[in-house]
Amino acid sequence: MELRVLDDPESAARLAAATIASDARSSLAGRGRFTLAVSGGHTPWIMLRMLAQEEVAWAGVHIYQVDERIAPDADPDRNLTHIRENLLLHVPLPPDQFHAMPVNAADGESAAAEYDAELRAIAGTPPVLDLIHLGLGPDGHTASLVPGDAVLNVTSADVSLTGVYQGRRRMTLTYPAINRARRLLCLVTGSEKAQMLRRLVDGDTSIPAGRLNRERILVLADRAAAGQLMALRTGGR
Repeated sequence: MELRVLDDPESAARLAAATIASDARSSLAGRGRFTLAVSGGHTPWIMLRMLAQEEVAWAGVHIYQVDERIAPDADPDRNLTHIRENLLLHVPLPPDQFHAMPVNAADGESAAAEYDAELRAIAGTPPVLDLIHLGLGPDGHTASLVPGDAVLNVTSADVSLTGVYQGRRRMTLTYPAINRARRLLCLVTGSEKAQMLRRLVDGDTSIPAGRLNRERILVLADRAAAGQLMALRTGGR
Protein backbone atom coordinates (compact mmCIF):
# COMPACT_ATOMS: atom_id res chain seq x y z
CA MET A 1 0.00 0.00 0.00
CA GLU A 2 1.16 3.50 -0.83
CA LEU A 3 -0.25 6.44 1.17
CA ARG A 4 0.06 10.07 0.16
CA VAL A 5 -1.32 12.85 2.33
CA LEU A 6 -2.40 16.10 0.68
CA ASP A 7 -3.34 19.39 2.29
CA ASP A 8 -7.04 19.43 1.41
CA PRO A 9 -9.74 17.60 -0.58
CA GLU A 10 -9.11 19.65 -3.73
CA SER A 11 -5.41 18.78 -3.73
CA ALA A 12 -6.22 15.09 -3.22
CA ALA A 13 -8.78 15.20 -6.04
CA ARG A 14 -6.29 16.92 -8.35
CA LEU A 15 -3.63 14.26 -7.75
CA ALA A 16 -6.24 11.52 -8.22
CA ALA A 17 -7.24 12.98 -11.58
CA ALA A 18 -3.62 13.31 -12.66
CA THR A 19 -2.93 9.70 -11.61
CA ILE A 20 -5.87 8.37 -13.59
CA ALA A 21 -4.82 10.38 -16.65
CA SER A 22 -1.23 9.16 -16.37
CA ASP A 23 -2.33 5.53 -16.07
CA ALA A 24 -4.65 6.05 -19.03
CA ARG A 25 -1.86 7.37 -21.23
CA SER A 26 0.43 4.48 -20.24
CA SER A 27 -2.26 1.85 -20.82
CA LEU A 28 -3.30 3.34 -24.15
CA ALA A 29 0.30 3.44 -25.32
CA GLY A 30 0.99 -0.13 -24.21
CA ARG A 31 -2.30 -1.95 -24.80
CA GLY A 32 -4.38 0.44 -26.88
CA ARG A 33 -7.15 0.58 -24.28
CA PHE A 34 -7.79 1.88 -20.77
CA THR A 35 -10.54 0.52 -18.52
CA LEU A 36 -11.63 2.60 -15.55
CA ALA A 37 -14.29 2.08 -12.89
CA VAL A 38 -15.45 5.00 -10.76
CA SER A 39 -17.28 5.31 -7.45
CA GLY A 40 -19.39 8.12 -6.04
CA GLY A 41 -18.84 10.83 -3.43
CA HIS A 42 -18.43 14.60 -3.18
CA THR A 43 -14.64 14.75 -3.57
CA PRO A 44 -14.76 12.30 -6.51
CA TRP A 45 -17.04 14.70 -8.37
CA ILE A 46 -14.25 17.27 -8.04
CA MET A 47 -11.81 14.60 -9.25
CA LEU A 48 -13.95 13.90 -12.33
CA ARG A 49 -14.20 17.61 -13.21
CA MET A 50 -10.41 17.80 -13.04
CA LEU A 51 -10.03 14.59 -15.03
CA ALA A 52 -12.11 16.15 -17.81
CA GLN A 53 -9.39 18.79 -18.15
CA GLU A 54 -6.58 16.23 -18.51
CA GLU A 55 -5.08 15.16 -21.83
CA VAL A 56 -6.51 11.70 -22.50
CA ALA A 57 -7.25 9.92 -25.79
CA TRP A 58 -10.86 9.21 -24.80
CA ALA A 59 -11.58 7.15 -27.91
CA GLY A 60 -9.64 4.29 -26.31
CA VAL A 61 -11.22 4.53 -22.84
CA HIS A 62 -14.01 2.40 -21.37
CA ILE A 63 -15.60 3.61 -18.12
CA TYR A 64 -17.58 1.38 -15.75
CA GLN A 65 -19.33 2.00 -12.46
CA VAL A 66 -18.01 0.52 -9.23
CA ASP A 67 -21.47 0.66 -7.67
CA GLU A 68 -24.84 2.28 -8.06
CA ARG A 69 -28.00 2.82 -6.03
CA ILE A 70 -31.25 1.36 -7.29
CA ALA A 71 -33.03 4.65 -7.92
CA PRO A 72 -34.77 6.36 -10.85
CA ASP A 73 -32.78 7.82 -13.73
CA ALA A 74 -31.51 11.35 -13.00
CA ASP A 75 -32.15 10.89 -9.27
CA PRO A 76 -29.54 12.85 -7.26
CA ASP A 77 -28.82 9.64 -5.33
CA ARG A 78 -27.55 8.04 -8.53
CA ASN A 79 -23.80 8.12 -9.09
CA LEU A 80 -24.57 8.15 -12.80
CA THR A 81 -26.20 11.58 -12.49
CA HIS A 82 -22.98 13.09 -11.16
CA ILE A 83 -20.67 11.17 -13.49
CA ARG A 84 -22.59 12.64 -16.40
CA GLU A 85 -22.57 16.18 -15.00
CA ASN A 86 -18.90 16.24 -14.04
CA LEU A 87 -17.21 14.11 -16.70
CA LEU A 88 -19.26 12.66 -19.54
CA LEU A 89 -20.70 15.99 -20.70
CA HIS A 90 -17.18 17.42 -20.97
CA VAL A 91 -15.12 14.76 -22.75
CA PRO A 92 -15.40 13.08 -26.19
CA LEU A 93 -15.94 9.57 -24.80
CA PRO A 94 -17.86 7.45 -27.34
CA PRO A 95 -21.34 6.91 -25.85
CA ASP A 96 -21.12 3.12 -26.04
CA GLN A 97 -17.88 3.18 -24.03
CA PHE A 98 -19.55 4.32 -20.85
CA HIS A 99 -21.09 1.29 -19.20
CA ALA A 100 -23.87 2.27 -16.80
CA MET A 101 -25.04 -0.30 -14.29
CA PRO A 102 -28.58 -1.44 -15.28
CA VAL A 103 -30.05 -0.88 -11.84
CA ASN A 104 -33.60 -0.29 -13.03
CA ALA A 105 -33.99 -3.61 -14.81
CA ALA A 106 -37.01 -5.64 -13.73
CA ASP A 107 -34.83 -8.59 -12.74
CA GLY A 108 -31.93 -7.28 -10.69
CA GLU A 109 -30.07 -10.58 -10.48
CA SER A 110 -30.14 -11.01 -14.26
CA ALA A 111 -29.06 -7.39 -14.69
CA ALA A 112 -26.05 -7.97 -12.44
CA ALA A 113 -25.11 -11.01 -14.53
CA GLU A 114 -25.45 -8.92 -17.69
CA TYR A 115 -23.10 -6.28 -16.30
CA ASP A 116 -20.69 -9.05 -15.34
CA ALA A 117 -20.73 -10.15 -19.00
CA GLU A 118 -20.23 -6.54 -20.12
CA LEU A 119 -17.06 -6.39 -18.04
CA ARG A 120 -15.75 -9.60 -19.59
CA ALA A 121 -16.50 -8.41 -23.12
CA ILE A 122 -13.94 -5.62 -22.80
CA ALA A 123 -11.66 -6.49 -19.87
CA GLY A 124 -11.22 -10.22 -20.47
CA THR A 125 -12.19 -13.41 -18.68
CA PRO A 126 -11.84 -12.95 -15.81
CA PRO A 127 -12.00 -9.17 -16.26
CA VAL A 128 -8.96 -7.15 -15.20
CA LEU A 129 -9.69 -3.44 -15.07
CA ASP A 130 -6.77 -1.05 -15.36
CA LEU A 131 -7.83 1.26 -12.52
CA ILE A 132 -10.66 1.19 -10.00
CA HIS A 133 -11.40 4.32 -8.03
CA LEU A 134 -12.75 3.66 -4.55
CA GLY A 135 -13.78 5.57 -1.46
CA LEU A 136 -13.87 4.76 2.23
CA GLY A 137 -16.96 5.18 4.39
CA PRO A 138 -17.02 6.15 8.07
CA ASP A 139 -18.19 2.58 8.73
CA GLY A 140 -15.30 1.07 6.78
CA HIS A 141 -17.23 0.24 3.60
CA THR A 142 -15.80 0.62 0.13
CA ALA A 143 -17.71 0.37 -3.14
CA SER A 144 -21.05 -0.96 -1.81
CA LEU A 145 -19.30 -3.65 0.21
CA VAL A 146 -20.87 -2.72 3.52
CA PRO A 147 -20.49 -4.25 6.99
CA GLY A 148 -22.65 -7.29 7.57
CA ASP A 149 -24.00 -7.59 4.02
CA ALA A 150 -24.02 -10.98 2.30
CA VAL A 151 -22.28 -9.37 -0.68
CA LEU A 152 -19.02 -9.50 1.29
CA ASN A 153 -18.98 -13.25 0.80
CA VAL A 154 -19.68 -13.33 -2.94
CA THR A 155 -16.79 -15.01 -4.75
CA SER A 156 -18.53 -16.58 -7.75
CA ALA A 157 -19.53 -13.31 -9.50
CA ASP A 158 -17.86 -10.01 -10.28
CA VAL A 159 -21.11 -8.03 -9.92
CA SER A 160 -23.81 -8.51 -7.30
CA LEU A 161 -26.76 -6.86 -5.58
CA THR A 162 -26.64 -5.79 -1.95
CA GLY A 163 -29.25 -5.60 0.74
CA VAL A 164 -30.72 -2.27 1.79
CA TYR A 165 -28.09 0.23 2.95
CA GLN A 166 -28.95 3.83 3.84
CA GLY A 167 -32.39 3.33 2.34
CA ARG A 168 -31.36 1.84 -1.01
CA ARG A 169 -30.36 -1.51 -2.45
CA ARG A 170 -27.32 -1.29 -4.69
CA MET A 171 -25.43 -3.03 -7.45
CA THR A 172 -21.69 -3.34 -6.84
CA LEU A 173 -18.47 -4.85 -8.05
CA THR A 174 -17.40 -7.62 -5.69
CA TYR A 175 -14.02 -8.33 -4.14
CA PRO A 176 -12.86 -10.66 -6.95
CA ALA A 177 -13.40 -7.97 -9.60
CA ILE A 178 -11.92 -5.20 -7.48
CA ASN A 179 -8.86 -7.07 -6.28
CA ARG A 180 -7.88 -8.13 -9.82
CA ALA A 181 -7.47 -4.53 -10.99
CA ARG A 182 -4.04 -3.32 -11.96
CA ARG A 183 -4.42 -0.34 -9.61
CA LEU A 184 -6.81 0.57 -6.80
CA LEU A 185 -7.00 4.30 -6.16
CA CYS A 186 -8.63 5.17 -2.83
CA LEU A 187 -9.57 8.82 -2.43
CA VAL A 188 -10.25 9.54 1.25
CA THR A 189 -11.12 12.98 2.62
CA GLY A 190 -12.72 14.36 5.77
CA SER A 191 -12.13 13.90 9.49
CA GLU A 192 -15.06 11.45 9.75
CA LYS A 193 -12.89 8.96 7.81
CA ALA A 194 -9.86 9.24 10.13
CA GLN A 195 -10.49 6.17 12.27
CA MET A 196 -11.28 3.92 9.31
CA LEU A 197 -8.29 5.17 7.34
CA ARG A 198 -6.05 4.25 10.24
CA ARG A 199 -7.62 0.78 10.34
CA LEU A 200 -7.22 0.39 6.59
CA VAL A 201 -3.55 1.33 6.76
CA ASP A 202 -3.10 -1.04 9.72
CA GLY A 203 -4.50 -3.92 7.64
CA ASP A 204 -7.63 -4.44 9.73
CA THR A 205 -9.57 -7.09 7.78
CA SER A 206 -12.59 -6.74 10.06
CA ILE A 207 -13.68 -3.72 8.02
CA PRO A 208 -14.73 -4.23 4.39
CA ALA A 209 -12.02 -1.94 3.01
CA GLY A 210 -9.42 -3.96 4.90
CA ARG A 211 -9.97 -6.86 2.49
CA LEU A 212 -8.74 -4.93 -0.54
CA ASN A 213 -5.58 -6.07 -2.34
CA ARG A 214 -2.96 -4.10 -0.42
CA GLU A 215 -0.28 -4.63 -3.05
CA ARG A 216 -2.24 -2.55 -5.55
CA ILE A 217 -3.64 0.30 -3.44
CA LEU A 218 -2.67 3.94 -3.72
CA VAL A 219 -4.42 5.94 -0.99
CA LEU A 220 -4.73 9.69 -1.49
CA ALA A 221 -5.95 11.34 1.70
CA ASP A 222 -6.30 14.88 2.93
CA ARG A 223 -4.87 15.95 6.28
CA ALA A 224 -8.23 15.72 8.00
CA ALA A 225 -8.68 12.06 7.02
CA ALA A 226 -5.08 11.26 7.93
CA GLY A 227 -5.34 12.94 11.33
CA GLN A 228 -5.01 9.81 13.45
CA LEU A 229 -2.11 8.52 11.37
CA MET A 230 -0.28 11.80 11.65
CA ALA A 231 -0.88 11.89 15.41
CA LEU A 232 0.61 8.41 15.79
CA ARG A 233 3.66 9.34 13.72
CA THR A 234 4.33 12.43 15.81
CA GLY A 235 3.75 10.71 19.13
CA GLY A 236 0.48 12.57 19.69
CA ARG A 237 2.13 15.99 19.60
